Amino acid sequence: MPGPGLIEDYRAAVSAQLPASIADELADGLAETYRSYLDQGLGPDAAARAAVAEFGDPALVVAAFTRASPARRAARKLLMTGPVVGVCWGAVLVAGRAWTWPVPSAARVLAALALTGAVALLAGAALLPAYRSARRAAMAALAGLTAVDVAAIAGVTVLARHAPWPVLLAVPASASRVAFTTRAMRSVLRP
Repeated sequence: MPGPGLIEDYRAAVSAQLPASIADELADGLAETYRSYLDQGLGPDAAARAAVAEFGDPALVVAAFTRASPARRAARKLLMTGPVVGVCWGAVLVAGRAWTWPVPSAARVLAALALTGAVALLAGAALLPAYRSARRAAMAALAGLTAVDVAAIAGVTVLARHAPWPVLLAVPASASRVAFTTRAMRSVLRP
């Protein structure tokens, strides 16, 4: 039965690349459209071709869902706002003379690697063409940025004898980013 087979092929193509909830919703809509064409008097093959043509090429549909994914949106927002938070923390480090703080070299390297890794993962989430890969990269980046922000707030609280005035900007900026990443994690995990 080629008609329903074409519908099943379409469903398989989107199911392989999108979360099950999105793929199921698309498949339900495609099946409904197929039935509508059957009700209009088209044969199974013609109805399947018309339904698939109406929905569009599966690769284009998957690409559209990927571009609009919560993971990609969150990554782009964080990449745009990250430099502002970074400048705030840079000012704290300079004004507080962070090079004099008793922080082990390993901790400094670990913090730098965590931040660099999170930024690289955000870039991947913003650019990767596959929905699931972008989602995984975003989740790892969101967790990493949350850890970096919490560590920065805790570190400056513990290490700065007299907190320099830029802390008044950096801590709220990081706290806002933690709140955003927490909300973003929920939306990225939802589909």
